[in-house]
Amino acid sequence: MHPTDQINRNIIHQLEHDGRISNVELAERVGLSPSACLRRVQELERTGVIKGYKAVIDRAKLGGGFIVFVAVGLSQQRKNDQEALERAMMRAPEVIECHNVSGSIEYILKVEVADLAAYKKFHTETLGTCPELKSITSYIAMSSPKET
Repeated sequence: MHPTDQINRNIIHQLEHDGRISNVELAERVGLSPSACLRRVQELERTGVIKGYKAVIDRAKLGGGFIVFVAVGLSQQRKNDQEALERAMMRAPEVIECHNVSGSIEYILKVEVADLAAYKKFHTETLGTCPELKSITSYIAMSSPKET
């Protein structure tokens, strides 16, 4: 079984859209017996193609939902500065994604807070205390017509 054959791609597609689908329903959708389908899913999990399953949360109902993308530039591109920033972002619950990127900045963060006042607090008390930062540019998401 090749991890990228059409059946596996279909299994992956189905699971991306509904990770809670039963094995019997998944097998029906991809045209396999339940036992063959289960073997393929287990192999995809074992080989790390499927890394895990998650719940998609409506953060606005939990007091979040205000999304800001933050472009962060470092004053120097030293390894210890990158590691310090990454550690700080891992500790910050507001940072839901942190990406090291190429280009004129070093990181793009996806930050989620309750509102603009909460973002200002994060900007001042978390980002503003990182000595390795050179620049911070904030982009407030107006809407998210497509997200995974």
